[in-house]
Amino acid sequence: MHRPVILVAALALAACSGTKGPIIDTKGVDMAKYQQDLAQCEVYAGQVSTGRAVAKGATGGAAVGAAIGAIANGNAGEGAGIGAVTGGAQSARIADREKAGVVKNCLRGRGYRVLN
Repeated sequence: MHRPVILVAALALAACSGTKGPIIDTKGVDMAKYQQDLAQCEVYAGQVSTGRAVAKGATGGAAVGAAIGAIANGNAGEGAGIGAVTGGAQSARIADREKAGVVKNCLRGRGYRVLN
């Protein structure tokens, strides 16, 4: 009964791992200055609201999952659980991508060649 929810949660967590950050061309770069700039850019990226996005995604996913669960097998509760985990994980990935984009754009604006 709970096996699908656990499986979806494990897959969602695995998808979140591996975030490395920006890759820059370091030729001619003062790495001490780069570390300062990177830290400042990460502060800007921190303004992206991950928690709110995850909550909204989980709520929407739960609603859709409940409807599908009720139609498919008469178990709206299980569908809601799966939908909440999936929707929250998807929203977290989107927010993480947005944060990474903010950092990369900030570094580009400071003159770094961002390679990824």
